[in-house]
Formats: sequence, structure tokens, C-alpha cells
Amino acid sequence: MSKDSSPIILAFSGGLDTSFCVPWLKETYGRDVITATVDTGGIDARAAAALQQRAMALGAIEHVLIDCKQAFFDTVITYLIAGNVLRGQAYPLCVGAERGLQAARLAQLARDRSATTVAHGCTAAGNDQVRFEVALRTLNPGLAILAPVRDNSWVREEQLNYLEDHNMPLPAQGSAYSINRGLWGITIGGQETLTSQDPIPEEAWVLSANAFSDPQPPSQHTLQFDAGAPVALDGNTMKPVELIEALEALAGSYGIGRGIHLGDTVLGTKGRVAFEAPAAVTLIAAHRELEKLVLSAQQTRMKDSIAAVYGDLVHEGKQLDLVCADIEAFLTSSQRRVTGTVKFELRPGNLFIQGVESRHSLLAATKGVYGEAAGEWTAADALGYARILSLPGSLQTRAAGDG
Repeated sequence: MSKDSSPIILAFSGGLDTSFCVPWLKETYGRDVITATVDTGGIDARAAAALQQRAMALGAIEHVLIDCKQAFFDTVITYLIAGNVLRGQAYPLCVGAERGLQAARLAQLARDRSATTVAHGCTAAGNDQVRFEVALRTLNPGLAILAPVRDNSWVREEQLNYLEDHNMPLPAQGSAYSINRGLWGITIGGQETLTSQDPIPEEAWVLSANAFSDPQPPSQHTLQFDAGAPVALDGNTMKPVELIEALEALAGSYGIGRGIHLGDTVLGTKGRVAFEAPAAVTLIAAHRELEKLVLSAQQTRMKDSIAAVYGDLVHEGKQLDLVCADIEAFLTSSQRRVTGTVKFELRPGNLFIQGVESRHSLLAATKGVYGEAAGEWTAADALGYARILSLPGSLQTRAAGDG
């Protein structure tokens, strides 16, 4: 049997783990390495150039940057907004939700380059190893997957020593915090997040570092939605990616979207991470308020239950499962009348939804005035309805022998 000589496709972030993987994979397997960065937000032109330079200096034969910001919105974020998905009622899945899309692009690149193997730099302790491998095996069950850092239990010092011994460039050192950034927000991990009692220090926040020491004056804004999708900020029509980036800068300057999420990992343990998701938190709050105006109680009840399941599946890296497509079809259908404008005010640390309007308003559709005039029914109708509604409770009381 001939030895596999196809290149190894390596998911590349430019950090220590993936930097180490480039020369180690080449040396261990005697195969070329193609590094690939799937951009789902947070990579500007300067960062992209640095990734290209680092990958080639480490020995990659090719570095590929795949722009997937719009695809990330179309295939993931649009449903997180439609479902108002907040894990633990707080965390908007700002990092991790993109792994399925990234895996899909890596699998496609492997096909394009006739590669049989994909590698990643995940450790044994995190969620991403599961997300990547579940997605990759779903897309291509025959694809070989390598995880050198996890499978060999390499520690940081050993990786640094290996790079130094091979005269390879070392990644930037010195930060006490691990930062992951994407279109939907940022996660920040540090010593404080390893336990449950303390917050990260003020200087560790990325998007809102000066929000309270140099506070912005209050400001009023509007968001416009069309069939559940954000289409305009302050009257300016924008494409979704552009709108999210603009809203991140605006709301982030007020400290909106800060949080520390404590929850269940894919591996079954508890985990804790700080996050900043100003655009996600603002969009979900505004979208939810618009839905209250245009959706029926039954629609909202069903959507809330199914969206919670969807959020769990995305968190676990199972968004390529066919059930997710079924849920997405339901969420898409539920958004047909979610069109309108939401007014909100920003103050340091506070997002206040001021009002909402829509041509599909169920509030405006009624002839009555809540608490003032019935309009749709008579006093006799109300009396009869109350009597019928109380009947099950009355029968239970009689059956108990108490009435």
C-alpha cells in the first residue's frame, strides 16, 4: 500500500497550538501542510497579512484565508436572532457557533486539494475539539482527523521548546487572557474564569474597556427589521455584517453585552467564560420586543421551546444534524411578520427598549384598549368567559369534597 502523500489541511489561528502543529505535522508525517483560516469575523487586513506571514514562516506550503462572515450570518446568526438564543438566559453563543461552518469549509478545502486529512490544534479540555470533529465526521466520515496537541498531551512549555529548537517563530506572548473574537462577539478566558467567584479585571475587557471610566452621554437609536433580519441602524440601510459591526462599536462603547457565563460544557463539566457581545445582546433584545408585538402567544411559546433546543445543538457542534434544518424551517416561517422598527436608548451599562412599531402589530389590530375598554366583546361576554374558564378549578374543588 502506498504511503499517503496528500497535504494535511490544518485549521490555523496563528496561536501557539496551531503554530506548533505546522512543523510538527510536517516532521512527523512527512507531508506538506496547508494552513487555512476561516474568517467568521474579527480578522482585519493587518491580521490577515500577519497570519499569512506566520504560516509560511512555519513551513506551510500554502495559506488560505476563507471569508465566511456573510455565510456565518446567513447560515447561523440569522437563526440565533430568530430564536432569541441566549444560553443560560445570558450568553449569545458569541464564539463556538461558527465551528460547524468552519468545519464545512475545511472539508471543502480538503476536497479541492485532494487531501485525506484535516488537523486542528484543540486541546482535550475544551468544547471546540468536539464541535470540529462532530461536524467534520458528519460532512465526510472517511476524512482522517488529527489533533496533535490533544492526542499527545503536549503542554505549553513543550510546544514553545519545540518551536525554539527548530528555529521557528514564536507567537506573541505575555497576555494573561485568552481572547477569541468573531462577528457575534468575543470570549475572554483567564485565571479568574477558572473558578466561579471573581470577575475579570476592568483592563481585560476588549470592546468596552473605557465604557465606565470615560462614559458616553445617553443616546437614542433605532433598529429596523424585515422578516426578522436586521436591515437598518438609525435609518441607514446596511447589509447584515456591516450592521453588526457598526452596532458592536456603538453599543460596545457603552459597555452593553458584557457578561460572564457559567454553564455546562459539551464534555459534561461546568465551565465559565467572560464575554462581550454588544451587537448580539442589542439585536436579540430589540428583536424579542418586536416579536412580542407581532406574534401570537402560541407562536411565542412554541418558538421559545424549539429555540432552546436549537441553541443546545449549536453549542454542541451538531448544527449539521438534519433536525437543525427542520428547526430552521420553523424559525424562518415564524419570522414572516417580524417586520418593524425598534427604538432604544443607550446609557453606560444599560440598554433600554423605548418602543416598537410594525404594520403587523397585534396591539393596533384590536378595537379594544387594554385595561380601559373591551371593544371586541360585551360585559356579558366577559362574565360568561370568566365562568367557563373557572369551571375546571370548580370541578376539582367539588371532587375533593371541599365545596
